Amino acid sequence: MAEGRWRRAGSTVLRVVVVWAVSTLTMLALAGALPDFRLQSPGGDSVTRTALTAAWGAGAFGLLTALVWPLVVRALLLVPALVLGVLVFFLNGSLLLLALWLIPDGRGDAAPETAVVVAAVMSAVASATSTALAVRDDNAYRRRLSRLATRRRRRAGDDDAPGRCPGILFLQLDGVGHEVLLRAVKDGVMPTVGEWLDRTHRLTPWRTDWSSQTGASQLGILHGSNHDVPAFRWYEKDRGQFMVSNRPAGAVELQRRAIERTGDGGLLTYDGASRGNLFSGGADQVALVLSVSTRRGRANRSRAGYFAYFSDPANAVRTAVSFTAEVAREVGQSVRARLRGDGPRVSRGGLYPFIRAFATVVSRDVVVAAVIGDMLAGRTAVYADLVAYDEVAHHSGPHSADAAQVLASLDRSLALIAKAAEHAPREYRIVLLSDHGQSPGETFQGAYGLSLKDLVRAGCGLPVSRRAERSACGAEARDAARDALRSALHRRREKGEPLIETGSGSDPIVLASGNLGLISFPDEPGRLSREQIEARHPALLSTLANHPGIGFLLVRSEKHGSVVIGAGGVEAPVAELADDGPLAGFGAGAADAVRRTDSFPHVADIMVNSMYDPATGRVHAFEEQIGSHGGLGGEQAQPFLLSPVELSEPVEAGGELVGAERIHRVLRHWLRECTGPEVPVAEVGPRPGRASSGPRASSGPRGGVGANAEMP
Repeated sequence: MAEGRWRRAGSTVLRVVVVWAVSTLTMLALAGALPDFRLQSPGGDSVTRTALTAAWGAGAFGLLTALVWPLVVRALLLVPALVLGVLVFFLNGSLLLLALWLIPDGRGDAAPETAVVVAAVMSAVASATSTALAVRDDNAYRRRLSRLATRRRRRAGDDDAPGRCPGILFLQLDGVGHEVLLRAVKDGVMPTVGEWLDRTHRLTPWRTDWSSQTGASQLGILHGSNHDVPAFRWYEKDRGQFMVSNRPAGAVELQRRAIERTGDGGLLTYDGASRGNLFSGGADQVALVLSVSTRRGRANRSRAGYFAYFSDPANAVRTAVSFTAEVAREVGQSVRARLRGDGPRVSRGGLYPFIRAFATVVSRDVVVAAVIGDMLAGRTAVYADLVAYDEVAHHSGPHSADAAQVLASLDRSLALIAKAAEHAPREYRIVLLSDHGQSPGETFQGAYGLSLKDLVRAGCGLPVSRRAERSACGAEARDAARDALRSALHRRREKGEPLIETGSGSDPIVLASGNLGLISFPDEPGRLSREQIEARHPALLSTLANHPGIGFLLVRSEKHGSVVIGAGGVEAPVAELADDGPLAGFGAGAADAVRRTDSFPHVADIMVNSMYDPATGRVHAFEEQIGSHGGLGGEQAQPFLLSPVELSEPVEAGGELVGAERIHRVLRHWLRECTGPEVPVAEVGPRPGRASSGPRASSGPRGGVGANAEMP
């Protein structure tokens, strides 16, 4: 305790000294720039003497501001706000004139109007410097947020926030896999999580669906259904539109479909808050939520979270300084990686340093502040997504030192939230979870010299990029396409079938979602069959299936139903699919995951999963990512669930958690455990008087908590 007090005292003294020094330099600069501001005797002084005079004046002004200003403001509280706003400048200038008068030998002097300007500049600089020095002082930051949240609670009349039952906080560490979390705890990177594991929480792995990405996982977790979400991005032939999970229009439509399918507003429909997510979960309090970002109106505009956070100048300075430092850190790390020749590597230039800084600093700070405010306001359920690790791991690798630094930063945020919970008007259960993991590996194009789109076009006999033409894989694909075409034409002549030239019809649409690829032929309605594809492009399926960078394909067959095709002609009907054959090595549950996706209305004509090496955990992303997720293969499909021991076991002994929809049911069951009789299970709509971002839950057989709250 004594050591802590001495440390805090030393930190305070250091801040005072630094602020004093900066104020002195500011005063010297202003004396040189303003003709009516003097810090020397009429005959002139040496540089040293002038500096001492500035230090004396800055110290006197700072002391008067600290001692006199609060008394003056208190005495003028009854003055109208507009009049007080004008008086502030003159009172501040008067304090500066008094500070200059206290300088010995009359060396300080300023015209009254100049004193007002100097005082305003020095006050702003001193405030900014003091706040910047507290950037890493999380305790001071927490106290500031506590004061702001308390004021907001009082203004809203919510001092009597519910306290008879615990609230529940769901914190999502985007992209942090089960093994990555265990390694970070073992290496001491995440001491807060390590302490929870040792004392208060249990760790449970779970398996994603085939589409191992935030759009599918978070939609299932928050809204109870991720049906017909085959990937992060896909093409819907019946609508003639692309669907992208992280675009506002896509998020709105996906959330609408999930609510329509379940008949339920979502996990957070009762007194909930959604922070930093793709979807609202039915919460009436939202900030940085993509699915409501286009809404207008003060209560529901998601971007209001930014304004609420940055309305406090201290928050703005803290985040701006950290943002600048993060940009510099990324540039330095990228340069060092290039100089060391680290591999695999992707481009990290352009706007990426700023995108990374936004994800790791701005988004984190705003979301953490909103979560702390929610707890201090006593809200029942909060779900927040911290995206920092996922962004950095894509470009630096999931097991890199860069990613480990981000995990350490996230751990500090978790500690800050846990400390803030001590000031909340109710107890909180903190649940930590992830939506997916990430698998490492060189990009598909980096490994083979051509993109998936180039390979598809080569297999179709279509022109490809110059780089792909020069690659060995591109040449092999073109040769295979020509040979397959000759063979197909010969067979058709013998049987008298009409000729179908390769390359006929519109160009295929090739989309990438991590190491999952989707190929669609937009000129044909519905899902093309294997037979139709081979009639149009005889070499395409064999070119893809036999490529060393591809693990397996999923296509519909007119004869056998849908089939999975692997290298060397190995194939199996989906109805008879097991975790061997073409799916050997992709892990338990791979067959069920593929079978479920095959039933989706908007599954692509050809679904392509990259290769996976179980010995190294490597996959090949079809995007520019050396840490990827989106399909099957390794750590990307193995997220975690870290829950307090006070909550019931998420799964029976010997069982396993499979799929985001199952996680939704577990979280809803825990929410019911926490709220108890205070919140009727059948009533999952918002409290009276609050606007809702989603419909009230149905108590009918399709939705409602009555159907979804029970453990499976």
